[in-house]
Amino acid sequence: MKHVADRKIIHRDLKGANVFLTKKGIVKIGDFGIAKVLSHTIQKARTMVGTPYYLSPEIVQSKPYNVKTDIWSMGVMLYELCALKPPFDAPSIHLLSMKIVRGVYNPIPSSFSSEIKSLIKQMLEIRPEMRPDINKILAMPVV
Repeated sequence: MKHVADRKIIHRDLKGANVFLTKKGIVKIGDFGIAKVLSHTIQKARTMVGTPYYLSPEIVQSKPYNVKTDIWSMGVMLYELCALKPPFDAPSIHLLSMKIVRGVYNPIPSSFSSEIKSLIKQMLEIRPEMRPDINKILAMPVV
């Protein structure tokens, strides 16, 4: 993701199904079919795309977004890895959207460290400007 973010690319459809593990144990991200390249770092995109469970609040609300939307999606994936279910679930897209915008989810199992819980909380921050960027995440001891 650092490689992608450094090139001002927003993947816009990060989810477990688009993350691949090679035979050599290398993690690769695929399916850049709806990715968006920004001309500069402060530019924001506006198109609503992506898989509903992984949509950030700003996309759900049709607000401009940037690479922090991918940080949200990574937070959803990390939550799923820990809890074995998505943080936001509902029987309809409307109810799912409401849950995502509120940003309230059940805690991950207590067997996980406070550092992992904190990382998930930071990545699933409803205010994109408050989410850590990829460099800050990579600098965290837990990572």
